[in-house]
Amino acid sequence: MIDQKRVLKEFFTLVSIRCSTLDEREIADLLTKRLRDLGAAEIHEDGAGKALGGNTGNIVANFKGTVADVPTVMLTAHMDCVEPCANITPVLKDGVIRSDGTTILGADDKAGVVAILETLRCLKEQNIPHGDLQIVFTVAEEGGVNGSRCLDTSLLHAELGYTLDTHGHAGTAAFKAPGKNQLVVRIMGKAAHAGIDPDAGRNAITAAGRVLTAVPQGRIDAETTCNVGKIAGGTATNVVAEFCTIHFESRSRDKAKLDALTQRIVDAVHSALDGTGCTAEITVKKDYDPYELPQDALPIRYLCRAAEKLGFPVVLEEEGGGSDANHFNAYGIPTTVLGVGMEDCHTKEESILVQDLYDAAELTLAIVREIAEKG
Repeated sequence: MIDQKRVLKEFFTLVSIRCSTLDEREIADLLTKRLRDLGAAEIHEDGAGKALGGNTGNIVANFKGTVADVPTVMLTAHMDCVEPCANITPVLKDGVIRSDGTTILGADDKAGVVAILETLRCLKEQNIPHGDLQIVFTVAEEGGVNGSRCLDTSLLHAELGYTLDTHGHAGTAAFKAPGKNQLVVRIMGKAAHAGIDPDAGRNAITAAGRVLTAVPQGRIDAETTCNVGKIAGGTATNVVAEFCTIHFESRSRDKAKLDALTQRIVDAVHSALDGTGCTAEITVKKDYDPYELPQDALPIRYLCRAAEKLGFPVVLEEEGGGSDANHFNAYGIPTTVLGVGMEDCHTKEESILVQDLYDAAELTLAIVREIAEKG
């Protein structure tokens, strides 16, 4: 049984700490102390922060089990938040926690962090049998899932994992999620004076307009999307625009569809520029690959058993966004994403039911117990 007062107090403590992407140092130091106090056998901080230009690496902590011959389970959550995340003031009213309206709340992903910490506390205080555990607190999840992409995988040895980082009540889990590519299209034209000799120029912004109408956008099919998210170009209204840059993303839960859509965007750009006198440089960056777990995969089986004992309905979902679990699955650790109750994430309206906060911790603890019992 978890300590609800402690869970709530810890949540309020953690969300009050500013933890911008690539500036997670303060929260990382606190969590490292928490892990040490809870008896971690080893705590490592990798070089992801340095690789990404931040001040903090991913934290990987190992806890020795009290039960042998059971799978090592990994519990993960990310430390960073989207902006604005400074001076968060959480407010609990009518069973719902929100910020004061001037910031996000930070339930994404402090709700996951708190559930993991409370699980460790209960295991220790109540002498609950458990197998070996790996705890991974990642950096730079927001803005591209880059922290886990740069994680030192030599530190990982778990056989299955749970990433606590999505919406929905306890019992919600993602078994399938999309991969994502980012494309930067830089269109080069030719500058000229817009009033004296406009015909001597080649307007990159006008060419970009042709690109925007040619490239697929929005919902492509049930598991595939494309979006243009940013565009910038030109220098002044009296100059024919010499350059324009467009930022696209492509997503799909099917790897072949993701690759095909990405190539379709590239081809559409080149085709749209025919006859404009402009050229394009296109950079494609893979953020992460899609994953799909069989619905009888180990992490889902243990989830279902634990949820049944608690009376929590299990809802298996296909996600529209990526998470650290995309990388962990790519690293060979079957990992599902657990719902922790966060709602309206990445907005100042973000909230979480206090009961969902408690239930997420209760279910995480129950999963660890179930793995120790069933092996």
